[in-house]
Amino acid sequence: MRNLSAIGRIFFGVAVAEMGLQALYFVNFPYMLLPPANVRIPDALAYVLGIILAVAGTCIVFMKKNQPIALVLGSIFVVIACFFLVPYELVADSNRMHLGAWENAKKTLALAGGAFAMIGCSSEENENPIAGFWGKLARSGSIAYGLMIIGFSILHFVYAKQASGYVPSYIPFHLFWMYFCGVALLGSGIAIVFRIKTRLIATLLGLMIFTWFVSLHIPKVIGAAPADLADEISSAFLALAYSGTAFVIAGTTRRAH
Repeated sequence: MRNLSAIGRIFFGVAVAEMGLQALYFVNFPYMLLPPANVRIPDALAYVLGIILAVAGTCIVFMKKNQPIALVLGSIFVVIACFFLVPYELVADSNRMHLGAWENAKKTLALAGGAFAMIGCSSEENENPIAGFWGKLARSGSIAYGLMIIGFSILHFVYAKQASGYVPSYIPFHLFWMYFCGVALLGSGIAIVFRIKTRLIATLLGLMIFTWFVSLHIPKVIGAAPADLADEISSAFLALAYSGTAFVIAGTTRRAH
């Protein structure tokens, strides 16, 4: 399972580094770090975040100062979600009663959970069980990620008809697959939070999301119009980050779970 953890760590680190490079190139936050409205971030802040994400992602890939880097990265995502996205929805967004309006906050918190979960890689890949403060933080990251996966599953049920167009046209029964994936996400999130067959379930979750990355997101990036390219790239690497997080959780969970 150590190899699975390493693969997941690389997936997550590459995704975060790409988000940083994208922020530098487009001089703006990736869409999931923004409220669902036309909000413009100051250029200086976009550059600062871009550099931080690019450096942090690279450090995670190459296991350089993994624990403190993951702690700082996860804290940044928590700050963005709790002090930027959530307050915006509460105060400024007239659609705040709709679940979809909170989607970016959930995505950012899932990234935070993934960053904290990366802390577990430091010990697992050296076959030393993680414990103490770092172990609790890694576990809290897994729980946060699992809770956000449950949140995503609810969106699959609530917006199944509207989102069924995301299923490729060559796959029949679009609505069925939306509900199927909703059930899979719900079960996976519950299993991760309550440590029910975590290694198996998290592995399957990572494989499912990676399948989406390959079959859904990459074709959308290739066929995207210039105006949509940045968001499609962000969505693709967000899926890769979530897949990597699931693999890391699977690889750093003790065999008893």
